[in-house]
Amino acid sequence: MKKLFLVSALAVSLASSAQKKPVAKPAAKSPATPGLKNMTDSASYAIGISVANFYKQQGMKSLNPTLVARAIQDALGGKTTLLSEHQAQTVLMNYMNRAQASKAQPNIDAGERFLAQNRKKPGVKVTASGLQYEVIKEGEGPKPAATDTVVAHYAGTLIDGKKFDNSYDRNEPITIPLNGVIRGWTEGLQLMSAGSKYRFFIPYQLGYGTNDAGSIPAGSALIFEVELLEVKGKKQ
Repeated sequence: MKKLFLVSALAVSLASSAQKKPVAKPAAKSPATPGLKNMTDSASYAIGISVANFYKQQGMKSLNPTLVARAIQDALGGKTTLLSEHQAQTVLMNYMNRAQASKAQPNIDAGERFLAQNRKKPGVKVTASGLQYEVIKEGEGPKPAATDTVVAHYAGTLIDGKKFDNSYDRNEPITIPLNGVIRGWTEGLQLMSAGSKYRFFIPYQLGYGTNDAGSIPAGSALIFEVELLEVKGKKQ
Protein backbone atom coordinates (compact mmCIF):
# COMPACT_ATOMS: atom_id res chain seq x y z
CA MET A 1 0.00 0.00 0.00
CA LYS A 2 2.81 2.34 0.92
CA LYS A 3 4.67 1.38 -2.26
CA LEU A 4 1.58 2.08 -4.36
CA PHE A 5 1.21 5.49 -2.70
CA LEU A 6 4.83 6.40 -3.48
CA VAL A 7 4.43 5.42 -7.11
CA SER A 8 1.20 7.42 -7.38
CA ALA A 9 2.77 10.44 -5.66
CA LEU A 10 5.74 10.32 -8.06
CA ALA A 11 3.42 10.18 -11.06
CA VAL A 12 1.46 13.18 -9.78
CA SER A 13 4.69 15.10 -9.16
CA LEU A 14 5.98 14.40 -12.69
CA ALA A 15 2.67 15.34 -14.24
CA SER A 16 2.59 18.60 -12.27
CA SER A 17 6.15 19.38 -13.31
CA ALA A 18 5.33 18.66 -16.94
CA GLN A 19 2.39 21.04 -16.83
CA LYS A 20 4.51 23.89 -15.44
CA LYS A 21 7.37 23.44 -17.95
CA PRO A 22 6.58 25.05 -21.33
CA VAL A 23 6.59 22.66 -24.25
CA ALA A 24 9.06 23.65 -27.02
CA LYS A 25 7.37 24.25 -30.36
CA PRO A 26 8.75 22.37 -33.36
CA ALA A 27 11.08 24.52 -35.45
CA ALA A 28 9.48 25.94 -38.57
CA LYS A 29 10.73 24.31 -41.71
CA SER A 30 12.58 26.60 -44.09
CA PRO A 31 11.26 26.58 -47.63
CA ALA A 32 13.03 24.09 -49.86
CA THR A 33 15.56 25.61 -52.25
CA PRO A 34 17.43 23.91 -55.09
CA GLY A 35 20.99 23.00 -54.15
CA LEU A 36 24.14 21.47 -55.52
CA LYS A 37 24.18 18.08 -53.81
CA ASN A 38 27.13 16.48 -55.57
CA MET A 39 29.83 17.01 -58.19
CA THR A 40 27.42 16.19 -61.04
CA ASP A 41 25.04 18.94 -59.86
CA SER A 42 27.92 21.42 -59.57
CA ALA A 43 29.32 20.54 -63.00
CA SER A 44 25.85 20.77 -64.57
CA TYR A 45 25.27 24.22 -63.13
CA ALA A 46 28.77 25.34 -64.12
CA ILE A 47 28.14 24.23 -67.72
CA GLY A 48 24.93 26.25 -67.73
CA ILE A 49 26.77 29.38 -66.55
CA SER A 50 29.51 28.87 -69.14
CA VAL A 51 27.06 28.41 -72.01
CA ALA A 52 24.91 31.37 -70.94
CA ASN A 53 27.89 33.71 -70.55
CA PHE A 54 29.36 32.69 -73.91
CA TYR A 55 26.20 33.39 -75.88
CA LYS A 56 25.51 36.54 -73.86
CA GLN A 57 28.91 37.85 -74.95
CA GLN A 58 27.92 37.13 -78.54
CA GLY A 59 24.93 39.43 -78.12
CA MET A 60 22.36 36.64 -77.77
CA LYS A 61 20.18 37.70 -74.83
CA SER A 62 16.72 36.41 -75.84
CA LEU A 63 17.14 32.63 -75.72
CA ASN A 64 14.30 30.39 -74.51
CA PRO A 65 15.69 28.50 -71.45
CA THR A 66 12.88 25.93 -71.63
CA LEU A 67 13.86 24.87 -75.14
CA VAL A 68 17.55 24.93 -74.25
CA ALA A 69 16.81 22.48 -71.42
CA ARG A 70 14.63 20.32 -73.68
CA ALA A 71 17.34 20.10 -76.33
CA ILE A 72 19.87 18.98 -73.72
CA GLN A 73 17.47 16.37 -72.35
CA ASP A 74 16.62 15.08 -75.84
CA ALA A 75 20.27 14.86 -76.90
CA LEU A 76 21.49 13.25 -73.69
CA GLY A 77 18.51 10.91 -73.60
CA GLY A 78 19.04 9.67 -77.13
CA LYS A 79 15.71 11.05 -78.34
CA THR A 80 15.03 12.36 -81.83
CA THR A 81 15.80 16.08 -81.71
CA LEU A 82 13.61 18.72 -83.34
CA LEU A 83 16.55 19.80 -85.52
CA SER A 84 19.27 17.67 -87.08
CA GLU A 85 22.87 18.45 -86.16
CA HIS A 86 23.42 20.13 -89.53
CA GLN A 87 20.21 22.18 -89.19
CA ALA A 88 21.19 23.19 -85.66
CA GLN A 89 24.61 24.40 -86.80
CA THR A 90 23.09 26.43 -89.64
CA VAL A 91 20.44 28.02 -87.40
CA LEU A 92 22.98 28.80 -84.71
CA MET A 93 25.43 30.37 -87.13
CA ASN A 94 22.74 32.56 -88.71
CA TYR A 95 21.38 33.60 -85.32
CA MET A 96 24.84 34.44 -83.98
CA ASN A 97 25.69 36.45 -87.09
CA ARG A 98 22.48 38.43 -86.73
CA ALA A 99 23.11 39.00 -83.01
CA GLN A 100 26.70 40.07 -83.68
CA ALA A 101 25.61 42.48 -86.40
CA SER A 102 23.05 44.03 -84.04
CA LYS A 103 25.66 44.33 -81.29
CA ALA A 104 28.16 45.91 -83.71
CA GLN A 105 25.73 48.42 -85.28
CA PRO A 106 26.44 51.37 -82.93
CA ASN A 107 30.18 51.02 -83.64
CA ILE A 108 29.52 50.69 -87.37
CA ASP A 109 27.45 53.88 -87.36
CA ALA A 110 30.08 55.79 -85.36
CA GLY A 111 32.84 54.59 -87.68
CA GLU A 112 30.97 55.60 -90.81
CA ARG A 113 30.33 59.10 -89.42
CA PHE A 114 34.00 59.44 -88.51
CA LEU A 115 35.25 58.27 -91.92
CA ALA A 116 32.80 60.52 -93.76
CA GLN A 117 34.30 63.54 -92.01
CA ASN A 118 37.88 62.29 -92.10
CA ARG A 119 37.97 61.87 -95.87
CA LYS A 120 37.42 65.62 -96.25
CA LYS A 121 40.65 66.49 -94.43
CA PRO A 122 43.63 67.76 -96.46
CA GLY A 123 46.13 65.05 -97.29
CA VAL A 124 43.73 62.14 -96.76
CA LYS A 125 43.38 59.84 -99.79
CA VAL A 126 40.71 57.19 -100.33
CA THR A 127 41.05 53.95 -102.30
CA ALA A 128 38.27 52.15 -104.19
CA SER A 129 37.73 49.78 -101.23
CA GLY A 130 37.11 52.68 -98.84
CA LEU A 131 40.54 52.53 -97.17
CA GLN A 132 41.72 56.01 -96.17
CA TYR A 133 45.37 56.94 -95.70
CA GLU A 134 47.74 59.86 -95.36
CA VAL A 135 51.48 59.94 -95.92
CA ILE A 136 53.53 60.96 -92.90
CA LYS A 137 56.90 60.14 -94.48
CA GLU A 138 57.66 58.72 -97.90
CA GLY A 139 60.44 56.15 -98.18
CA GLU A 140 62.56 55.13 -101.14
CA GLY A 141 62.78 51.36 -100.69
CA PRO A 142 60.89 48.59 -102.50
CA LYS A 143 57.16 48.10 -102.21
CA PRO A 144 55.82 44.76 -100.98
CA ALA A 145 53.48 42.44 -102.85
CA ALA A 146 50.53 40.77 -101.12
CA THR A 147 52.56 37.57 -100.75
CA ASP A 148 55.63 39.24 -99.22
CA THR A 149 56.66 39.23 -95.58
CA VAL A 150 57.29 42.64 -94.04
CA VAL A 151 58.88 44.07 -90.92
CA ALA A 152 56.94 47.01 -89.51
CA HIS A 153 56.40 49.16 -86.44
CA TYR A 154 52.84 50.27 -85.75
CA ALA A 155 50.47 51.92 -83.31
CA GLY A 156 46.76 51.04 -83.39
CA THR A 157 43.88 53.01 -81.87
CA LEU A 158 40.12 53.18 -82.08
CA ILE A 159 38.48 56.32 -83.48
CA ASP A 160 38.07 57.66 -79.92
CA GLY A 161 41.85 57.49 -79.44
CA LYS A 162 41.85 54.39 -77.24
CA LYS A 163 45.05 52.42 -77.85
CA PHE A 164 44.67 48.68 -78.41
CA ASP A 165 48.16 47.72 -79.63
CA ASN A 166 51.55 49.35 -80.09
CA SER A 167 54.79 47.70 -81.18
CA TYR A 168 56.77 50.79 -80.17
CA ASP A 169 55.76 50.19 -76.55
CA ARG A 170 57.26 46.69 -76.79
CA ASN A 171 60.29 48.02 -78.69
CA GLU A 172 59.77 45.12 -81.07
CA PRO A 173 58.60 45.47 -84.69
CA ILE A 174 56.33 42.82 -86.14
CA THR A 175 57.39 40.43 -88.90
CA ILE A 176 54.37 39.13 -90.77
CA PRO A 177 53.18 38.00 -94.23
CA LEU A 178 50.84 40.51 -95.83
CA ASN A 179 48.38 37.77 -96.77
CA GLY A 180 48.04 36.92 -93.07
CA VAL A 181 46.70 40.24 -91.78
CA ILE A 182 43.47 42.22 -92.00
CA ARG A 183 42.50 43.42 -95.46
CA GLY A 184 43.22 47.05 -94.61
CA TRP A 185 46.84 46.16 -93.91
CA THR A 186 47.18 43.89 -96.94
CA GLU A 187 46.01 46.69 -99.22
CA GLY A 188 47.56 49.62 -97.38
CA LEU A 189 51.11 48.35 -96.96
CA GLN A 190 51.34 47.59 -100.66
CA LEU A 191 51.06 51.35 -101.21
CA MET A 192 54.16 51.95 -99.09
CA SER A 193 57.84 51.86 -99.95
CA ALA A 194 60.24 50.57 -97.32
CA GLY A 195 61.22 53.48 -95.10
CA SER A 196 57.74 55.06 -95.33
CA LYS A 197 55.37 55.91 -92.51
CA TYR A 198 51.64 56.13 -93.25
CA ARG A 199 48.50 56.62 -91.22
CA PHE A 200 45.60 54.33 -92.19
CA PHE A 201 41.90 54.79 -91.41
CA ILE A 202 40.36 51.37 -91.87
CA PRO A 203 36.59 50.72 -92.22
CA TYR A 204 35.26 47.80 -90.21
CA GLN A 205 34.79 45.74 -93.40
CA LEU A 206 38.57 45.89 -93.97
CA GLY A 207 39.28 45.25 -90.30
CA TYR A 208 37.65 42.64 -88.07
CA GLY A 209 34.12 42.96 -89.43
CA THR A 210 31.30 42.43 -86.97
CA ASN A 211 33.40 40.24 -84.67
CA ASP A 212 35.09 41.24 -81.43
CA ALA A 213 38.88 40.95 -81.61
CA GLY A 214 40.41 41.10 -78.16
CA SER A 215 40.00 44.68 -76.92
CA ILE A 216 38.64 45.79 -80.32
CA PRO A 217 34.81 45.90 -80.21
CA ALA A 218 32.81 44.44 -83.09
CA GLY A 219 32.21 46.80 -86.01
CA SER A 220 35.02 49.20 -85.12
CA ALA A 221 36.83 51.42 -87.59
CA LEU A 222 40.56 51.36 -86.86
CA ILE A 223 43.41 53.86 -87.07
CA PHE A 224 46.97 52.66 -87.58
CA GLU A 225 50.24 54.49 -87.90
CA VAL A 226 52.54 52.08 -89.73
CA GLU A 227 56.24 52.38 -90.39
CA LEU A 228 57.44 49.93 -93.04
CA LEU A 229 60.99 48.99 -92.04
CA GLU A 230 61.79 46.16 -94.43
CA VAL A 231 60.37 43.98 -97.17
CA LYS A 232 61.85 40.53 -96.63
CA GLY A 233 63.68 39.12 -99.64
CA LYS A 234 63.80 42.41 -101.54
CA LYS A 235 66.91 44.57 -101.70
CA GLN A 236 66.62 48.10 -100.39
